[in-house]
Amino acid sequence: MKLISFNVNGLRAVLQKDFLKWLAETNADYVCLQEVKYDTPHLLDELFAGIGYSHTYWHPAEKKGYSGVAVLAKKPAILTAKGCGLASYDAEGRILRLDTEHFTLVNVYVPSGTWLAHFRQYVAAVKQSSGLPLVVCGDFNLAHEEMDIHNPKANAKTSGFLPEERRWLSDFLADGFVDAFRFANPDTRKYSWWTYRANARSRNLGWRIDYHFVSDLLAPHIVQADSATDICFSDHCPVVLELSCQSPVVSG
Repeated sequence: MKLISFNVNGLRAVLQKDFLKWLAETNADYVCLQEVKYDTPHLLDELFAGIGYSHTYWHPAEKKGYSGVAVLAKKPAILTAKGCGLASYDAEGRILRLDTEHFTLVNVYVPSGTWLAHFRQYVAAVKQSSGLPLVVCGDFNLAHEEMDIHNPKANAKTSGFLPEERRWLSDFLADGFVDAFRFANPDTRKYSWWTYRANARSRNLGWRIDYHFVSDLLAPHIVQADSATDICFSDHCPVVLELSCQSPVVSG
């Protein structure tokens, strides 16, 4: 079972590159996209079906050319839900939930510096109601530990690495989640986002702000978790998770 999370920073832009070819070659079961910036998604359903993703789920923003999330799947979801119950954020297309045979998948694009307390409550409610372990993935706009950012001392007062934001991530993990990348790579310094300024990507001056958080019950099923830093379609790179679950893992 392979899952990919990727902030594409504009679906139209990456489709003009080799994104579709790369996507077909990855052969992932679920592909979670953020910042799709696409408001007529039905026009792309046939395109994605042609490379094996016959089930596409969308939560576009009401504002054209802004935000929006999507999930491309090879199997149909058992249940889908859009949004988290806050109208101002739901209008921006930031959350998409799918219940699958094996887990509940939450794809999220977190607004920078806000909304975290409500999101934690939302995830707790989903966890309680779904009866399955959770995979929460997406662009969180937060780096957690010093090894997740290229210059932690200089960025100590920068939004996205503030003490209270880092503390929120620690508290979120304490709710019963594992950072899949850090679980699989405890000592690896690798990033998922680079600013377009100052040749940051070529100099590897990045942040790790894109995650797969999995319920503790799924941690033993993590086969691999990585940042595909060689994929340069966006200012982010895809993050990849492979799980070994062959049958449903019941929560509790």
